[in-house]
Amino acid sequence: MYKYIISLCLIVIYANGYSQKKEISEAKKDSITYKTGYGLRLGVDISRPVLAIVDKSYSGLELVADYRVSKKWYLATELGYEEEITFEDFTKSTSKGSFIRLGANFNAYQNWLDMNNEIYVGMRYGFALFDQTLNSYQSNVGSTYFPSNTIETPITETGLTAHWTEFQLGIKVETFKNLFLSAGFSYKIMLSLDDQKNFKTLYAPGFNRVFESNTGFGFNYTISYLIPFVNK
Repeated sequence: MYKYIISLCLIVIYANGYSQKKEISEAKKDSITYKTGYGLRLGVDISRPVLAIVDKSYSGLELVADYRVSKKWYLATELGYEEEITFEDFTKSTSKGSFIRLGANFNAYQNWLDMNNEIYVGMRYGFALFDQTLNSYQSNVGSTYFPSNTIETPITETGLTAHWTEFQLGIKVETFKNLFLSAGFSYKIMLSLDDQKNFKTLYAPGFNRVFESNTGFGFNYTISYLIPFVNK
């Protein structure tokens, strides 16, 4: 009888010890926290060199950067240089200069575990300093019998400026450790724009084509690398 009682006690003690070990193991598992890097992310818009190869009337370079300030918010900027030749029915003009955009992004994507991807919405203030050249123009008063002449003496005006706001929507995916690919779309609203004397500015660096409604659109495809300063 005593033999069975002792065996039963040993079984209860073993089961209790196993249960406590399991609870401790599960508590440790539940207490694991996944950290992501906070730091400076630098990159380049790879669509612009491709566009320059395809379209000989365009050349440009855009650098991008952002800095993570909280779990969801990033300070962001883009800066670069563009030159665009615009062809219209009666004019040919060139716009070239530098630009910068400053603002912030909000990450609306909920990452799992140690993922570090983004579906972001952002807002920017943009500024450009550029030169505008009217390369050639033709007065729209000709006829079949008396065609108008094309004036090919370039007229250049320097120091023109543009100010605008834009709303951005895009995604960023971490393909390898700290290496990101991104694609984004932007809708732009011009706040103020200098025009060349007697000629309307059709293209502003960093803004792209200026439509009659003083709005514009933009796209970018970037590759960037995160320099993590701290993990949180």
